[in-house]
Amino acid sequence: MELATLCVFVASVRVVPNRSQFFQYETVSLDCGEPGNSSEWRVKRKTSADINKECSIAWGKRNGSQCLIDDLYQSDSGVYWCESGDGECSDAVNITVTGGSVILESPVVPVREGDAVTLRCTSRATSSANLAADFYKDGLLIGRSSTGDLTLRNVCEADQGFYKCNITGAGESPDSWLAVRAEQPESVRSSLANILLPVVGACLSLASLMLLCLWRSHKETDTEPTLYSTIKPGAT
Repeated sequence: MELATLCVFVASVRVVPNRSQFFQYETVSLDCGEPGNSSEWRVKRKTSADINKECSIAWGKRNGSQCLIDDLYQSDSGVYWCESGDGECSDAVNITVTGGSVILESPVVPVREGDAVTLRCTSRATSSANLAADFYKDGLLIGRSSTGDLTLRNVCEADQGFYKCNITGAGESPDSWLAVRAEQPESVRSSLANILLPVVGACLSLASLMLLCLWRSHKETDTEPTLYSTIKPGAT
């Protein structure tokens, strides 16, 4: 998603409850607050009805850096993010509101490689925790569960994709995008820094030396005396 304004990404919007799919008429809270940060954060969104609209102006109820939507409608489906008065912003998250009977509860923010992620298939029609469900990734069946839960262990980039679930007799959930973020180990980051810093330093030294040579060459050209011929006209 391309934000409507240019900003520096420094924070993450927090969604409570932490999932990307909601039933119609549910309540969701989005929080932009960063502890100790005096900047004034505000939640904004892009939906079919609102483009780059701020919370409490055309939708939601604002309380400081938080935004509350009491009754979700399908028209609230869209992209949400945070912005501050200092030109900072958060990553964007996608929220889907369905009028159907089944949702897939999955993390709304990217998960890190190596994490374990639990997907939960939930039905509005029943409160039973033991619901047999089928789970799909990019349209392909990846597993069945008698409890309605499916855990992906040690996730990697290959696990990134669109997920949905189906409960027999209840229905199918919308698709949700599961993003997996690669995390470089500290040792790798340190090694890269140890390699890149000397290379950058050498490049800067070489550039400085070239500039110095050019300056000296230019100076010598300006100060070089002009030689005139001393031969008199008509002399042999």
